[in-house]
Amino acid sequence: ALGARELAGGVRRPLMVHLSTLSRTAAGSRATRIAVAGDGAGALGARTAAAAAATRRLGSERGRAGTRTMSPPRAGDKTLGTLSWEKTFTEELPGEPGGVDPSPRQVHSAFWSATEPTDGSGKPAHLIAYSREATALLDLDESQCTTSDFAQFFGGKSLLDLKDLRPFAQNYGGHQFGHWAGQLGDGRAMTLGEVVNSRGERWEVQLKGAGLTPYSRRADGRAVLRSSVREFLCSEAMFHLGVPTTRASSLVGTGDGVYRDMFYNGNVKLEKGAVVCRLAPSFVRFGTFQLPAVRGEDETPMVRKLADYVIKHHFPEAEAGGAEEPGSKYERMYQKVVEDSAKLVVEWQGCGVVHGGLNTDN
Repeated sequence: ALGARELAGGVRRPLMVHLSTLSRTAAGSRATRIAVAGDGAGALGARTAAAAAATRRLGSERGRAGTRTMSPPRAGDKTLGTLSWEKTFTEELPGEPGGVDPSPRQVHSAFWSATEPTDGSGKPAHLIAYSREATALLDLDESQCTTSDFAQFFGGKSLLDLKDLRPFAQNYGGHQFGHWAGQLGDGRAMTLGEVVNSRGERWEVQLKGAGLTPYSRRADGRAVLRSSVREFLCSEAMFHLGVPTTRASSLVGTGDGVYRDMFYNGNVKLEKGAVVCRLAPSFVRFGTFQLPAVRGEDETPMVRKLADYVIKHHFPEAEAGGAEEPGSKYERMYQKVVEDSAKLVVEWQGCGVVHGGLNTDN
């Protein structure tokens, strides 16, 4: 709806899309501005104007229904070199010994494996779009978003010699469509680190489509532009509809060619490669707990270790309660997860999302 066709194929120059919430009244209504520059701007502008009007109408309706309101974060003054990076996941949880090795394998007794983005062609990356609100979550100065370093960094071409980064791919399992699938892991995503902003919020910064990891299996670790456009636009749209979601801060074209069989009919074509930068307080999944639990024996204690980590950084309220029985904090975390998951599904269905399989690796 927001010009996906223009982004994916019809634009001859980089297209800049700013999804900016300018105001939310006490009643919960939203006013959304989308500024566009580049070839195809007229067609995209017309579509986005209609989308913005629909968003305002929906926001007003949801506001009357009692949807909570929040102020959008203000842009910060950080550069890529001065972001406040941390790496609690790799420092506090066991990882796979050794250095970077993207060869596929079963990884035991570890929640993560070291990895790094790989350049697929040697061509420079180019910025396609960024979300003003999402980049503000990192306290990043908006002027940074149009620099070459921004495109190369978030396109997985160069880590800019930033010493506080420790890229990794997470190890997890999962149920897919009702069946246990065993080890899955981040096959085409890798976390660069965690940024703690001026509001004390922790945001894990992840690149999707930046190359092979030990969990890529028979795939190439890449992403194509058409699917990346969908994720970028839908992530930010879901947020502005009031639905809990991962955020998408940027969409970068890699200049790489990626082979895909779009319709799974044997007709493989070369497509444009892209990388989406995703943000979330954490990318721990149900499957992160499931894998060591299912494997049992020496890996069973990892479940408690992971729960302690998640409670410490993401469910501090579960620590409350004083001198209660030792397991009570886990029960409180579990209850909160159950409630939040139920609310999430309600929000999805309220937006018309119908999905029969809530896969635990997602």
